[in-house]
Amino acid sequence: MRIAAAQILSGRDPADNLRLVRESVTEAAARGARIVALPEATMRAFGAGRLDEVAEPLDGPWATEVAEIARENGVVVVVGMFTPGQGGRVRNTLLVTGPAGGDAAGGPDRELHLGYDKIHLFDAFGFAESDTVEPGDATRVVTVDGVGIGLSVCYDIRFPGQYRQLAAAGARITICAASWGSGPGKVDQWRLLARARALDATTFLVAVGQADPGFEGVEVTRGVPTGVGHSVLVGPDGTVRDEAGPEAGLVLFEIDDDEVTDIRKKIPVLANGRITEESATGESAPEVVR
Repeated sequence: MRIAAAQILSGRDPADNLRLVRESVTEAAARGARIVALPEATMRAFGAGRLDEVAEPLDGPWATEVAEIARENGVVVVVGMFTPGQGGRVRNTLLVTGPAGGDAAGGPDRELHLGYDKIHLFDAFGFAESDTVEPGDATRVVTVDGVGIGLSVCYDIRFPGQYRQLAAAGARITICAASWGSGPGKVDQWRLLARARALDATTFLVAVGQADPGFEGVEVTRGVPTGVGHSVLVGPDGTVRDEAGPEAGLVLFEIDDDEVTDIRKKIPVLANGRITEESATGESAPEVVR
């Protein structure tokens, strides 16, 4: 399976950001991508304005246009947006939309159009995402061409239990869409966490981030997580297979999910887990979309 990581730099205007989605998806599809993953906060960058001003449901115009872009190009698009929450807060949602092919049992072709709401909110490094964002309450796995794809967003990557749950629910590839905060050692942490989560769950991990605005010459609000780039593909053995730099661009990752089967025979951490692995996560049961 070929997955494209579209390392864009989103801004304030959802319409402008939608044009970036179209450009990225069109190019990725022309280069043979089956899934096109874009970062967290693609709809509106963090620090670029109120999120509740742009939040809309999954049947709203922004998400509907993304769905049309996915259908036109025959790909599944995974992209960060914001949906309405309770009490004036929003949900940090990863939209998954497009023709998904048959399921693992060989069923008929399906159209996906659903969301995963980020569970773990970034209340760290002096930033309080929970002030404006409501947490999700369920993990999620979708199936594209018979392959289980786990979904996660940014700060989720610091919580290994979530990735083990996704793997237990059938994920062989996990996508983490992020707008990673910059700072000393943060790129190293991003890379280390991606490697650790892939190895914890013995899955491929596609981690796609916002480009580094400083590298692109864009001023940002200090202390806001606006991206560092370095989208990365990690194998189920924890090795980095490919990695982007800080700049905006499109990276295509080739994935053979049969490798997951081989690695899980050699390193059967999912099968060998005992009571500590079952009780330590505190996560809710995954919702699986087949």
